[in-house]
Amino acid sequence: MFDDLNSVMRRVSWLGALLVSVIALVASVVGYFLAGTSGIFAAWAGSAAAFLFTVLTILSVLFGARLKIGGLLAMVLGGWLIKMVLFLVIFSYLNRAEWLVSEARPIVFFTVVAAVIGGLVLDTWVVSRARLSPEVKLP
Repeated sequence: MFDDLNSVMRRVSWLGALLVSVIALVASVVGYFLAGTSGIFAAWAGSAAAFLFTVLTILSVLFGARLKIGGLLAMVLGGWLIKMVLFLVIFSYLNRAEWLVSEARPIVFFTVVAAVIGGLVLDTWVVSRARLSPEVKLP
């Protein structure tokens, strides 16, 4: 009757993977016409980074939900901090990558931006349509 957290997160992960795949496909085509093979690799790199961030969010919510409210907040905040550090590491590497020509660098940026905005819309849509129990159960 009601959706549990695991089913909602499973739906978010499958639809998120589908979204990132579609964005990767579109960005690969655009990247190829703008920067050749390097544009395709840029689209894949941006899509992979966006999917990694989505997975980290899902994992932090799933593991945090098993904890008390303070643990949940700490897990989500810790996941956010890990994503910020990974963002800096990944994109500073991509900024210096020799295989990524200068024409392809904006493709990485716009791929990640499209995936983040699309992911936020998707998450909001899935959670708003979930049939959640009116009871709030805290561990």
